[in-house]
Amino acid sequence: MSESLLAKIRILVIEDEDFTRQMICGLLRQLGFRLINEAADGEAGFKELVRTKPLLVLCDVHMQPLDGLGFLAKLRGLSNAALADTPVIFLTADKQQETVLTAKKLQADGYIVKPVSLQILKQRLDVLMQKRSII
Repeated sequence: MSESLLAKIRILVIEDEDFTRQMICGLLRQLGFRLINEAADGEAGFKELVRTKPLLVLCDVHMQPLDGLGFLAKLRGLSNAALADTPVIFLTADKQQETVLTAKKLQADGYIVKPVSLQILKQRLDVLMQKRSII
């Protein structure tokens, strides 16, 4: 996937830990993304999503006041079908089966266990963007 295409894709990163959020944004820049919006929790992320309408969301699971699963449930429940269908990949340290199954039930588009490597992130994004015809 060419960097010129990636540079035109708006992506939203929702992560409550500043260092981790900056690291993820840095990895995305290395891959060629240039339109990166950020939010520190699910509530702020939801507002940012409605405001910027990204083509893709990377989201942590455990945040306050609205966690990633709550964010995804709220997103999938929107009446605006185009927005409700926004692809979401979870980036989390939580690998408990119950959390993974809940994410799947809520129609998460991917689940990456932290720490996130550039290679894994690129692979998951490539697969998702081809599957969703984003590229």
